[in-house]
Amino acid sequence: MRYVAIGDSFTEGVGDPLPDGRVRGWADLVAHGLATASDEPVHYANLAIRGRLLEPIATEQCDAALALDPLPDLITFNGSGNDMMRSGWDRARIESLVRRVVDRTAEAGVRLVILSGPDPTARLPRGEMFSRRADELMDIVDGLTDEHDDLTFVDNYRDREMRRAAYWDTDRLHLNPLGHSRVAARVLTALEVPTDLPTAPEGDPARPGALAEAAYVGRYVLPWIGRRLTRRSSGDGRVPKQPEWSLVEA
Repeated sequence: MRYVAIGDSFTEGVGDPLPDGRVRGWADLVAHGLATASDEPVHYANLAIRGRLLEPIATEQCDAALALDPLPDLITFNGSGNDMMRSGWDRARIESLVRRVVDRTAEAGVRLVILSGPDPTARLPRGEMFSRRADELMDIVDGLTDEHDDLTFVDNYRDREMRRAAYWDTDRLHLNPLGHSRVAARVLTALEVPTDLPTAPEGDPARPGALAEAAYVGRYVLPWIGRRLTRRSSGDGRVPKQPEWSLVEA
């Protein structure tokens, strides 16, 4: 089994830090789950980079994944979350890019799993705009799933449980370790590796007060606005954390 993941910060694993400063994330956990369930060796690559828009994911990353030698058996694909938070959203363009990944993997004979990211909108500024665009993406992927019997869609966006604050990092945009574990379990189950679904205890923390909200804006929102104004990305200068095949220990 050779598995490669493409995407942005969600797939890179931001929000699930390791002691040495690297990040883990759901895709790493899926690779380990596959290795544990299989009698055969599992090799894994992860080409995702935080901050990436859908176009470089659907073109550069997809093409790099299909250029790996040997060819992958499985690709997981997620993208467009960063597009939803910027101006210039174009449904037709988004659909053509998603369709490109579906067509390229089908031509290569590689199994494709598309993931939607979970819904962060309840606690995000401009959450209504994000939600409208996410609904359009869901329509696009639902349509492609109807067209292609061999396409697997893991729909985290409509997982109501994962909308709770207990699954999210302090930036409210990325999942915490529990959230990444829940996504990994959902992907593994879709791949016919039955996995217990992690669930947070009952009860969520109270909504932050005015001072905490102001601190959140200063720590996360204003730097994000600054990057947009200067046309920078959190992923500038970064490279994939696992660009080549690596044997996964069960």
